[in-house]
Parts: sequence; structure tokens; C-alpha cells
Amino acid sequence: MPAENDAKPPVVTPTRVVIALCLIAPFVAMLWVSSYAKVDPTFIGIPFFYWYQMLWVLLSTALTMVAYKLWQRDQRARKGGASA
Repeated sequence: MPAENDAKPPVVTPTRVVIALCLIAPFVAMLWVSSYAKVDPTFIGIPFFYWYQMLWVLLSTALTMVAYKLWQRDQRARKGGASA
């Protein structure tokens, strides 16, 4: 059983800041309704209000994937540093 003091405390790193920004950006974009509450410009006949939100579905997926991959890399680096 590992001792409690073997666990590393949480650390704020540039990678973790990028992860947080990737996860927070979609929320900020969707909660700032006045930035997209309009009809123009339309895209293939779809008002801006709707296609902007659908675009954020795709962007959110991509940003979540980036955050996940960065988190995996960060965790591997932390575990690799612990065994050295």
C-alpha cells in the first residue's frame, strides 16, 4: 500500500491550462448568446443562429479530443517522471 505522501500534488502546467481552455471555450461561446443571436450571414439558407451552434458541436468534439489527448500525454509524463 503506497504512503499518502507518495502522491504528487496537483500542478498547474501550460498543458493543463490548454486543456482547461479547450474544455471551457464551448461553454463561453454558447453562453454568450448576444454574439450569435442574429440571422445574417446565412449559410446555404440556414440562419447564422443555427449554423453557428451546429459548428460548435463539431468544434466542441475536436476540442474535447485535443484535451483528452493532452491529458493522456500529461499523465504519461507524470508517471514516467515518478519512476525515474
